[in-house]
Formats: sequence, C-alpha cells, structure tokens
Amino acid sequence: MKSRTTPFTAILKAAAAIFSIVLGYAMPCHAQNSPVASNSASPISAIQEYFADWFPRVTRIQSEQPHWITPLVTVTPRLEEEFRYDQFWTSQTHGVTTDNFGAGKGLELIPFQNVEVILGVPAWIAHNGAIKHPNKKKHTKPPSDGWADESFLIKYRIVSANEENGNYIVTAFMGFSAPTGDDGNSNRHGIFTPAIALGKGFGNFDVQSTAGISLPDGGLQRLGMPVAWNTTFQYRVLKYFWPEFEVNYTWWPNGEREGETQVFLTPGLVIGRIPIHDRVGLTVGAGYQVAVTNHPAYNHNVVFSGRIPF
Repeated sequence: MKSRTTPFTAILKAAAAIFSIVLGYAMPCHAQNSPVASNSASPISAIQEYFADWFPRVTRIQSEQPHWITPLVTVTPRLEEEFRYDQFWTSQTHGVTTDNFGAGKGLELIPFQNVEVILGVPAWIAHNGAIKHPNKKKHTKPPSDGWADESFLIKYRIVSANEENGNYIVTAFMGFSAPTGDDGNSNRHGIFTPAIALGKGFGNFDVQSTAGISLPDGGLQRLGMPVAWNTTFQYRVLKYFWPEFEVNYTWWPNGEREGETQVFLTPGLVIGRIPIHDRVGLTVGAGYQVAVTNHPAYNHNVVFSGRIPF
C-alpha cells in the first residue's frame, strides 16, 4: 500500500531541497573567502569560525548592495538582517474588519554570501463584525480568530552594486507557506511563490519592484495562481526619513477570481535606520492602502511596520 504524501510533507521536502542547494553553493564560497580556512581545520573549529565571523561577514555582504530602506508592502531585493513585526487593520467588504497581528513577518538572517533566509512567525488573525449580505437581512458570523499559515522565504542576490558603483540590485526569491493555520485562517494547501526583484537608485531616489506568482499544491479551483507585482518609489529626506508611494497589483488567471485584477495605492513613511547600540537599530513605518479597482479583497488597510535591524 502506497503512503500518502500530505501537502505539509511536500512543503518540508521542497524546503529541504532548496536549502540543500543553497548550502551546497554557499559553503564553498565561505571557505574560499575566509582568510583562516584550511583543509586541516576540524569541523568544530569550522563551526566556531563560522559563527565568530557572522557579523563581520554580514557587514561585508551588505556593503556590496544599496543602502535603501525596506518598503512597507513590497519585499525589498536587498538582503537584510533584522527582526520584523507588522500590523494590519483591514476593512473588508460587507462591514467586516480584520486585525492581522504580525502579518507573517519574523526573523531575517544572512547566513551565507548573497543569501537571506526569512523565518516567518504565523500571524494571529482577529475577525470583527458580521458579514452583511447585499439585498439580504441575514448576517453571517465571520471566521473564528486564530493563527494563519507558517511561511518562509529564501532570497538569492544575483547581482548588486552599492551607491559608489552603480546603485542597483537584482534578487531571486522562493517563498513557501505550510497549511498550519486554524480553520478560516489557512489556505489549506501549501503554496510556493517564486519571484524576481529589481531595484535602482538615483541619488536620494530609488525604485524597488517585485513580481511573482503563487503556485498552490492543491485547491487550484479555489485559490488560483495569482500574479502579484509590487513597485515602490522612495525618496530619502534628512538622512532617516523615507516617504514612499507603492502600487500593489494582483491578477488572477484562474481560480474563483479568474480574470479579476485588483490595484492598491499605498502612500507611507518609513523612518530609519536609527542607531541604538553598536549594530542594533530601529526602523518604524506606517502607510494607508486604498483599493482603486472594483471587487478588491478588501477596501482599505492601515499598515504599521516595526523592525530591529542588527
């Protein structure tokens, strides 16, 4: 009798395969770049050296890319090392509001040259208000409050140059989520999200753009394969202030929303990176997302973002 592979098992196998590829590529690079690496070094010494060189290595890696700020919604092509917490207050159709605590953000690390790994913390979703159906007197209770799905993201920086050498970056992403959330807050299927991100700076002005597609391992008729394209325009003012304007676009080629598109405009302000102690800093930001197309997933959204880069 054949064993049945669950979506969560498939996610774990895919994650292991991706991480093995990254590890196999990155470890030789680390050995070559380290001035004290040798063939005679013991495994324990190599591990100690790896962690002892962590922050100097991160500094070297980040010095090879632009020093913009991470936008509120658009995932930056830059490699970051920080802990991030986001908060959404979303107004949906039919009188329902949703509070999203965490938004799936979490710990961002740069373990190897050109590689970033994001370990998301599942968001807590709180639903408020009853669903009021058009032309009906009946009200339906919203889904129960609960945890959303677990998510992960791996970035690979393909090419980059800092402000002195061109001020640009190109990065590939592979995101994946496991259906670990509670009923009503989970996609109920694993989802893979390959994407490509670009960025270019012109003095204090920069543009960051990301395009990707979500590929579920089941439930295609319900979830579809939405294509998302986010672009951010930023301008740096007085060192720490980054006013921005984002365009967040999604198109569904199939699924329940086949043929539909939605566009949100998101003006906002991000302040950072404010030094606190040594490498530790503080970045905060807020924005207001407004739908400008018919039948969006929600009408508007207040976004708050707090980060502790290190």
